[in-house]
Amino acid sequence: MTKVDIFSGFLGAGKTTLIKKLLSDGYDKNKIVIIENEFGEIGIDGGFLKETGIQTREMNSGCICCSLVGDFGKALKEVQNTYNPDRIIIEPSGVGKLSDVVTAVEKAKEECDLEINSLVDVVNAENFDMYFENFSEFFVNQIENAGTIILSRVQLIDQTEADSCIAKIKETNPNAFIIATPWDELTGKQILAAMDEHSSAVAALIKESEEEAHHEHHHHHGECCEHDHEHHHHDHDECCEHDHDHEHHHHDHDECCGHDHEHHHHDHDENCTCGCHDHEHHHHADEVFTSWGKETVRKYSKEELEAILKALADKDSTEYGTILRAKGILQCSNGKWLNYDLTPGAFEIRDGQPACIGSLCVIGVKLDKEKLAKLFML
Repeated sequence: MTKVDIFSGFLGAGKTTLIKKLLSDGYDKNKIVIIENEFGEIGIDGGFLKETGIQTREMNSGCICCSLVGDFGKALKEVQNTYNPDRIIIEPSGVGKLSDVVTAVEKAKEECDLEINSLVDVVNAENFDMYFENFSEFFVNQIENAGTIILSRVQLIDQTEADSCIAKIKETNPNAFIIATPWDELTGKQILAAMDEHSSAVAALIKESEEEAHHEHHHHHGECCEHDHEHHHHDHDECCEHDHDHEHHHHDHDECCGHDHEHHHHDHDENCTCGCHDHEHHHHADEVFTSWGKETVRKYSKEELEAILKALADKDSTEYGTILRAKGILQCSNGKWLNYDLTPGAFEIRDGQPACIGSLCVIGVKLDKEKLAKLFML
């Protein structure tokens, strides 16, 4: 029996950083495999995780959701047959719904000897209200379906803000165990012990997710490919290719359907009723979010990169769209390599290890890709 730990968390919450901490000071380095799923065609975090020496399987250009259950099940089966791991760590996309990931893993259990051990949600306390109010369909879903909720960046807010954040989490999920101590003050073993101690709540969460998924399946799946209608779609290898009315991240399907559909188009503004403000609606990530990424050999000075990130981090500007996340690794003009991470209002640049090629990724809402390319001088 392989134990599965799922680490969810909205864009930029710090999932990868937490996993690296647990791998260096928590997990006993028994046979572990990481399945890392990013929103967008350019994968960044998988490279950082590989630095740990742990076998990492990347699944980019596709969310672990209902439309990818088949592929995800095959990936899990392949991982189990190839590596026979004691534990699988799954890091879903920051815009993935935790309930969908649970459904996918439970479905995969039909062919794999798996057991979900823990459901973790990493919550960025600094941007909690912004995400809760504007992207609740995804953000709240992750909170609702977690057994353990771990706050990040809690040291950057005051006591009143922290209390408010915790109160809203408890109201949303009264059964979750909350870790609110800054990570630097905890060992990885302490965090893992808390996760394992509260894994007993996972069974109830799984049952609830299965019931919701069953209801949603009957509500939505009749729409997949049997009728002509307006609906959201992906371009996965399992479905069909379409032209879109607007730019957004997409996947390639070729097995699911053979019909032409009109893509349901939204403008996400203050009058938006698409569900990004109401988690009771049901939308896929690429109906709401857009990604833009590039691989590049261009070299940047640290000052150039700082100026770029300062422009993207500005919460008051929508010149490039609504920027929720940016990350990458780029070569510096002095020959060194720089990693960067950005969330609304904050960014970090740190020295990195050489990569085969520079890569960057920006995720947000209604991104202006031409302006982003100019900003990065590409």
